[in-house]
Formats: sequence, structure tokens, C-alpha cells
Amino acid sequence: MKLFATSQIAGIDKYTIEHEPISDIDLMERAASKLVDWILHHAEPDQHLVFFVGPGNNGGDALAAARMLAWALSNIEVYIMDLGKGMSGSANTNLERLQQQNRTRIVYIDNDSSLPEIKPTDWVIDGLFGSGLSRSLKGLPSEIVKHINASGAKVIAIDIPSGLMGEDNRENDREAIVRADVTLTFQFPKISFLLPENDPFTGNWLVQNIGLHPDAIEKTETPFFYTDQQVARELLKERRTFAHKGTFGHALLIAGSYGKMGAAVLASRSCLRTGVGLLTTHVPRLGYSILQNSIPEAMASIDQSDLIFTQNPDLTPFNAVGIGPGLDTKCNTGRGIQQMLEEELKKPMVIDADALNLLAKNPEWLKNLPTETILTPHPGEFARLTRSVDCGYERLKLAMDYALENGVVLVLKGAYTAIACPDGTCWFNSTGNPGMATAGSGDVLTGILLGLLAQGYSAKDAAILGVYLHGLAGDLAVRESSQEALIAGDITQHLGKAFATLKDS
Repeated sequence: MKLFATSQIAGIDKYTIEHEPISDIDLMERAASKLVDWILHHAEPDQHLVFFVGPGNNGGDALAAARMLAWALSNIEVYIMDLGKGMSGSANTNLERLQQQNRTRIVYIDNDSSLPEIKPTDWVIDGLFGSGLSRSLKGLPSEIVKHINASGAKVIAIDIPSGLMGEDNRENDREAIVRADVTLTFQFPKISFLLPENDPFTGNWLVQNIGLHPDAIEKTETPFFYTDQQVARELLKERRTFAHKGTFGHALLIAGSYGKMGAAVLASRSCLRTGVGLLTTHVPRLGYSILQNSIPEAMASIDQSDLIFTQNPDLTPFNAVGIGPGLDTKCNTGRGIQQMLEEELKKPMVIDADALNLLAKNPEWLKNLPTETILTPHPGEFARLTRSVDCGYERLKLAMDYALENGVVLVLKGAYTAIACPDGTCWFNSTGNPGMATAGSGDVLTGILLGLLAQGYSAKDAAILGVYLHGLAGDLAVRESSQEALIAGDITQHLGKAFATLKDS
């Protein structure tokens, strides 16, 4: 799925109106009907709904929804924010329709008005401002937002919480943004929904398809994408009848050190569960028996050191290399990584964990990375690779610049993991849950990515598909247990179901 800046969405709306064709007021009716369907499905018949309505199209959506709901629900109040400029054309039309219906109490709020009482049992429908906002709310709009937030009521935002901007909120006044429990957004999630600093405002956001014109969506260029089930399914390769283990590649995993052999075990197991034909795991001497007893399907390559990685084996037999889980950051390990990167024989590679930390200390190594190497930092590791930033939007832009400048595929781990590619695109992931914030989850992802690289997936496709499968396996595991009880091994155990679920979609 493509994601767009709010200015682009306005252009897609305009194209839809001109080419479907459909009038602005009828497109508003279409959007309002989606809101009404959701509210009727979730609200009790006697639920008190309090609408707050602004002067633009977002207010028009709210007015249309209030009119439709008034035929089914009797306990509705509408408060219209009066800024002295009247309402936009279609919004004003919906106001007239609501007034003619004469089933709903309508109250105007201006600077001289007292703000209405909102009870904790009420549902507030936020239709003050839409996605076209470009500056922080002040004055009366800010006071209304703060009043809503202080009420304790359940808040449903129409399209976007009022006060929140669609992309960059670094200069925004966070006290003047509606804190929604549910956001019913139209056609596409807004980019700001996918950034951690905005989670307190969006709550649980749900996309409502309002049928914007597919030609406009296709023609409008964007660097941002959202990996849904359809995208992931199209990336998945079919396994042919006469294929054999050689068909699916030979992976080399370099992992583990004294006290951290679990990382090597987790990454090895997930690599095998991803369908690689052969796996060799290179471990320090002390890890030999641990690996052979834990993962009999993997072959062992033994380092000259008892405790850490110091020197890689001959890379010739391998189709891809993964390095980092549980590796430690000793000087000899750093020299071993440097020597490997300086070899003329370049293999597709995924770098994680301690290998990333060593790369951060030695940025000159970047020039020796194989083309489109996958890097998988969490925000702390990414800060060490680049610099500390204050918000997710700035981190996202920095990640996209870093991928472009260094020719790497950068997997910035977290909720809605962002995959920044050297072609300038960025793919947000749709799967996963907070239970996956657990020790070893990243090691499992490294194994998945390595397995896909060894099978011949491009770095970009491996990252997009691998992150999706990782999150999907975590979601399937949570269905059988809970977020609190989830451990990394559960993700690996559900990879089979994740593949099956994707294939059956």
C-alpha cells in the first residue's frame, strides 16, 4: 500500500471528485457512512455522543455522521466551533441538512461561551480539524482540545486527531492535540501515525476505505509504503517440486560468545525455519557442543578462540552471511569483522547487534560493505551509527538519508518497523505487537533475513518479507498466549504458521 503526505491525499481527493466523477458533498457522505457503520457496530443504543465540529471538511464529515446517526440514536449533541468565518461549502450544506432534520441539539461555541460538560461515560466525536493542518492550535481550538482531553471520555477522531499534523510534528504543541482512543482514518494511515511520539494521540487507528480513485493513487509518486498482506504475499517465492537443499542456498551465521550462545541458537533456528537449504553457524570453541545439541540441523564451524569470534571461515561455499547476534565487542572480534569485510569475495550480508556496535565505532568499514547489506539496528544502535535525535520523524528522515548515502538496506526496528532502502523508498511494516519487545527477538529476525538472502531474495525483498513474517509469527504466538508471556523462541515456533497464513491469503 502506498502512503502519502496529506497534501498529496488532498490531490487524490480532488482527482476522485473530478474523474469518478462524484461531488464533494457525496464524497463527504461516503466518508461519513464509514464512520456511522463503525459507531453503530460498537456503541450501545443509549450511548451519549458529543460531536465537536470545526469549520472545514472534517467538520462536514462530523455533521453528516451526526445526521445519519440521529435516525438510529437519540442521545446526540453537536457543538460547532464558531471562529467567525462560517463553514466551508460542503460542511455548510451538511449543517443545513442536520438543522432541517431537527432531531439533534446544535450549540455554537465561541470565545465568550462556556465549554460544555463532558462526562467520562460520553463518547466524544472529534471533527474539529482534519489532515490539512499546518500549524499548532491556539486560542479557542486549543482550549476545546484541552477540555476534551481532560474529560476522561472515550474519544473517536475523524480521519486524524485534531491538532496532529500528517507528517512532521516536531514544532507542534503537544498539549493542543486531541488524545483519541480510536482514530477512523480515510483510505490511508497518515505517516505521523507510524511514529512513536504520536501514539498517545492516535490510539487504535483503523483505515476506512472510501473508494478514492485508483488511477490517482497509482499515478501519485511517494517514497513511503506500508507492507500489508498483499505486498508480502507477492514477494513470497514458490518452492518447485524438483527443488533440493542446494536450491535454497547455504547460509553462514557468525554468532555467539561466552555467555551469549543463546543468541546463536535463536538465530540459527529461525534461519532454518525460514527455509534455507543449508546452514553453517560459526561459533567460538566453547559453543560447539551447545550448538550441536540444540540445533542438529545446523553444521558447526569452530573459531580459533574459545570465547569469541576472531576469524571467519572461507566464504566461498556460502550464498549469504549473517553476523552479530551475541558476538560481543572485543578488539579481536572487531579485527575479525574488519578482515572479513576487506575480503574481495563479497556475499549478501545482514549485520546485527554487536556487529552494528563495532561498525558504529569504525565507520570507515562502511565503504567495504557488500552492496545493499542489510543493517538491523534498534533505535539505540541506530543512534550509535549516526547521532541521537529527539523524535521518530527526525529519526526516520535520518534513516532514509543513511540508507541512500551508504547503499544499505536499513531495518529500523520497533513498532511499524521502517525499512529504508538505497533506492530512496521506505517501507513500514504492518505486523507485530508489543510482546515482541523481548530478549532475542532481534536474533530471530536476523536468522529470518539471513535465510531469505541465502535463498536468493534481493536485500530489499528479504527485508520487507522477513520483517513481515517476523511480526506475523509474533502475532500468531500471542493469539495462543499473551504479550506478557511471549519469548523469542515462540516467534520461531510460529514461523511455519506465518508462512502458511501468508500462502493461504
